[in-house]
Amino acid sequence: MSTDFSRRQMLAAGAALAGSAALIAGVEGTATAATATSPTNKEKPKVKPTIVLVHGGYADSSCWNATVQELQHKGYTTVCGSNPLRGIPTDAPYIGSLLDSISGPVVLVAHSMGGTVITNAAAGKANVKALVYIAAFVPDVGETQGELITKFPGSEVEPVSVPVPYTKADGTTGIDLYLSKDGQAAFAADLPTSAFRVLQATQRPFDADSFIFPTTAAAWKTIPTWGLVAGKDKAIPPACERWMYSRANARKVVEVPTSSHVVMISHPKAVADLIEDAAEAIS
Repeated sequence: MSTDFSRRQMLAAGAALAGSAALIAGVEGTATAATATSPTNKEKPKVKPTIVLVHGGYADSSCWNATVQELQHKGYTTVCGSNPLRGIPTDAPYIGSLLDSISGPVVLVAHSMGGTVITNAAAGKANVKALVYIAAFVPDVGETQGELITKFPGSEVEPVSVPVPYTKADGTTGIDLYLSKDGQAAFAADLPTSAFRVLQATQRPFDADSFIFPTTAAAWKTIPTWGLVAGKDKAIPPACERWMYSRANARKVVEVPTSSHVVMISHPKAVADLIEDAAEAIS
């Protein structure tokens, strides 16, 4: 083999190696550039809060069924708390315990007397990020539901509330209030009569003392609040609902002009839309 040929082979091999090195460097450089330009801290997907719904008097958790269907269709986990309806000293700790069992953020929703319960129960609960009041009481510390329901004229539920004595665990007598068969105009005027009859037959009564227990905490003072006014409410007067939501500095208030007190049954989409507004605002 001649010296010139050997030199030519060495030069060719060196050129090939140099070309390969350049190619590898180019690929690595492209990969490095891609890594450098891609985001190092990808934005985490938003976590949907759990929606906890609390019913009021003359009702049970099934009153939320249509609203729950709307919320579940939107991808929200929903829990309907079974409100004992015995008054603040019993109801608030019970719902508070339910809140303690839920990990992650919560949007806490209430209807009617349930509003008093969540106002007390949510105080000090770090996972409750929003309160949504649906035709509900929003009491301040020291106030009773009895005071609020008579603050503005228009409530018609007292004449159609039937008192029924019951025996308490300690042997004393309490009074439960039931909605009478004549209560549709005062409570659920925009439902078909057949639907009201089912509601009235399956109702859960509430202890009459619920009207006299004073509120001990006002969670709306520290937790963002939303409110819905039922425009033809004859249980809690619409003027009272507007006044309470205004006092609570609600971030958003919507009104369903034609709705009776049971707006979550007659207008579930409007209720679900407001709840979703609150959920998106705190996500």
